[in-house]
Amino acid sequence: MKRYTNLDGVENNKTLKDMRKWQKERKSKVKDLSVNIEQAPLKRIQEVNENRNKTSYTWIGHSTFLIQINGVNIITDPVWAKRMGFQKRLTAPGIAIADLPEIDMVVISHGHYDHLDFPTLKKLKGTPHYFVPAGLKSLFIKKGYQKVSELNWWETTDYNGITLHFVPAQHWTRRTLNDMNTSHWGGWIFQTRHETLYFVGDTGYFNGFKQIAERFEIDTVFMPIGAYEPEWFMAVSHISPEDSVKAFIELKAKTFVPMHYGAYRLADDTGPEALERLYRAWEKEQLPKEQLKILLLGETVL
Repeated sequence: MKRYTNLDGVENNKTLKDMRKWQKERKSKVKDLSVNIEQAPLKRIQEVNENRNKTSYTWIGHSTFLIQINGVNIITDPVWAKRMGFQKRLTAPGIAIADLPEIDMVVISHGHYDHLDFPTLKKLKGTPHYFVPAGLKSLFIKKGYQKVSELNWWETTDYNGITLHFVPAQHWTRRTLNDMNTSHWGGWIFQTRHETLYFVGDTGYFNGFKQIAERFEIDTVFMPIGAYEPEWFMAVSHISPEDSVKAFIELKAKTFVPMHYGAYRLADDTGPEALERLYRAWEKEQLPKEQLKILLLGETVL
């Protein structure tokens, strides 16, 4: 069975001893989980449903966005699950799944349950085409999905005027005891004649950002910033807010949209903590304020 690897041979090789050390550290930390990311006061659901020609993006929560580009409705890593393992979801999805328009395309960054939730997929409107990392198509076929394409790193395909690229990330994946890294992980780039959007997926900081910058001129990047604490445990697989800013600079992108925070307690950091560190890193690098687009849940840029 094929096993996938990261660039430069980087591995997530934390042991059971490391896990116990983390759990011991966690008991000594006091975190305020009562303060969470807010819902947008005004949600442009009708506008989004009627939109056929403007580029828009709406943050649903965690790594889930509704992206509209070139008349195509795209969902990234759709997860409306109320729980993740033993943890309850901290914030409700920004838009109810029933309020979505019909979906044309779904992209999956990797197979972890907080990025691939089959009960959610069953509820999506329309008959979307699924684009998944290499090694995942067989699972989708087994689940009854027929419109599935799988790509390896740097592979490209076209869909209704959008050129879709699957690009590297630094991560790992597992859904069962025996399938660790039997499917790949990565990010997705949506490219039209007029603009380029980059959904990073789930990643640690890595040299791949520089390689991606050499190949693409990116307008908007959807960048993870959460699940980084403790960093001695998480850094290989989850990028910190400071390193996400470093990656943004290397990508030479125009707009930074943060994600992967505030929905599930996957690590010790909280959503507000991740945002605070992001703001500080942004100011330290003296980056233009207008390039940072922090969304409330359910907020749409249209």
